[in-house]
Amino acid sequence: MSTTEADNDASGTASSDNVDVKLEVVVIPVSDVDRAKEFYGQLGWRLDADFPFDNGFRVVQFTPPGSGCSVQFGSKITSATPGSSPGVYLIVSDVRAARDELVARGVDVSEVFYPGTPGAQFQGENLSGRVSGPAPDHASYSSFATFRDPDGNGWLLQEVTTRLPGRVDAETGFTSAADLASALRRAAAAHGEHEKRIGQADENWPDWYASYMVAEHAGEQLPS
Repeated sequence: MSTTEADNDASGTASSDNVDVKLEVVVIPVSDVDRAKEFYGQLGWRLDADFPFDNGFRVVQFTPPGSGCSVQFGSKITSATPGSSPGVYLIVSDVRAARDELVARGVDVSEVFYPGTPGAQFQGENLSGRVSGPAPDHASYSSFATFRDPDGNGWLLQEVTTRLPGRVDAETGFTSAADLASALRRAAAAHGEHEKRIGQADENWPDWYASYMVAEHAGEQLPS
């Protein structure tokens, strides 16, 4: 059977388990298209398209650096209330570095924090459940910073260093030089501890690095 064919599940409904379904675009509601375009360009995101039509429809698309998913906004593109997108995740390997870059671009970003109570990252102006600083030991998925666009659409920077099992393909891939560099630094630190344990220099360090980085990226047991 080809990967584009669909079979039936127990209910008789066509199943598409073998067909890739990739999240490509997230639409956000804005009130002023030109203002939003200026803001997202200020973030350093790539402008993919700005297509106006005679009937008033207009679509603008930006893609964050290293992202496989883009953002669209415009006129006559959604009936949602401008600013009603509460919090779209932006995954980064180093939340402090990502925050610093946005601040340098003139963006108003919260301090780095971790949730002291579950869900505190989504509580908007209520900061009582947030604990200042990154999560202890920089636990993956646990450190955040937030910012909003001019309409109030919320964005959530989340630091992810080790993926949950099954969350990524078996083939390791890094979407930017910064992500790869961060992975190499973590592998180097872990390898240093490995050499301390074995009591000698490890001449086979490239293979050890590779094993560590693949396992970390896939959320599997790390070598020791």
